[in-house]
Amino acid sequence: MKRGDHERLPTAFPRSDMNRRHDLDWVRVCAFALLVIYHVGMYYVSWDWHVKSPQASHAIEPLMVATAPWRLSLLFMVSGVATAFLLARGEAGFLGSRSWRLLLPLLFGMLVIVPPQSYFELVEKAGYADGYGAFYGRYLSKGFCKQPDRCLDTPTWNHLWFVAYLWAYTVVLWALHRLLPATLARLGALVQRALTGPGLLLWPAAVLVALRIALIDRFESTHALVDDWYNHAQYFGVFLLGYLIARATPVWDRFAALRWTALALSVGAYAFLAVYFSHYDELAPPPALKQLQRGVWGLMQWTSIAAVLGFARRHAPGDSPALRYLSQAVFPVYILHQTLIVVLAHELKTWGLAPRVEGPLLIVATLALCFAGYELVRRVGWLRPLFGLRRESKKPAPAVATTA
Repeated sequence: MKRGDHERLPTAFPRSDMNRRHDLDWVRVCAFALLVIYHVGMYYVSWDWHVKSPQASHAIEPLMVATAPWRLSLLFMVSGVATAFLLARGEAGFLGSRSWRLLLPLLFGMLVIVPPQSYFELVEKAGYADGYGAFYGRYLSKGFCKQPDRCLDTPTWNHLWFVAYLWAYTVVLWALHRLLPATLARLGALVQRALTGPGLLLWPAAVLVALRIALIDRFESTHALVDDWYNHAQYFGVFLLGYLIARATPVWDRFAALRWTALALSVGAYAFLAVYFSHYDELAPPPALKQLQRGVWGLMQWTSIAAVLGFARRHAPGDSPALRYLSQAVFPVYILHQTLIVVLAHELKTWGLAPRVEGPLLIVATLALCFAGYELVRRVGWLRPLFGLRRESKKPAPAVATTA
């Protein structure tokens, strides 16, 4: 290829929709808020988690299923869009900047923010009584084993796995963008053509259905990065999709046009899943029904994302001081929230509150302390990079999700 030929190739970033995507900023903010509520819910359901309510039950599990298929995929897709916006500004310093803003908070989180989660998990599940100081020394070096096959590996990233995965996907995409720009451009053009008409709902759903049916039995979710191939297939897939359609205005307009259809399909899929999991919570389903459930899960995963993006495209508010504030706060809040939930939940046990009272109180207290933490972080220069914030905060926030 001659010098300059790449300028004549079709681009994955057509110069349309060049304005800031405030609708996706709102999606990102709301998705992380939903994540906080979901993690509070994990305290009250029968599924395994770091600490558990004495009154944990199946009661709210249908509500948890309503978001489980699509929450994280939506965040990765929005992050893919953000990466496209950032790369379109130029590659100079991109990887270094992204690594600094993701890996530094990840390391700080693993050493400072996450350890209390493991500590209270050991206190509640294993009766650990040596105190936090002794725990922290072992957290950094030895890990904890109750039995040879029942170990808590430390240090750990717990909920910050999202940051590790986002950094890994960013590195892969940066390499593709740098080494295979023409291939990415052609792939973007192909994807954008495929997403015309009903293809917007059909093809991504078909891929996610196929991935779940083919991989979920072979690769259970670990969030350990090196062996989590089903999650990589789905999350990197939607991350790449967000990158490829970032500036394809017709595709985003199609999301808006199909928002009600996508919502109807999502609600129908959810109704099936709610009935399925309520009936087969402890019973083994017939193999064919189990495969159907996995297909419906994949259908709900994509149609829910499409509905959220479509309604946001059509109805989300524009720019505002509130949006600019929340867009900056969301990553520090994310870093802090799960540790605060675990610590608060452990302390609230002594109050003996009913879940219908304790749950809302836990949500409000967690969010209040998260935003109090953000107010401190944003005012202290040396703390800002540890929570993914730029040292200089005078410039307007970049478009979409530039931090997570």
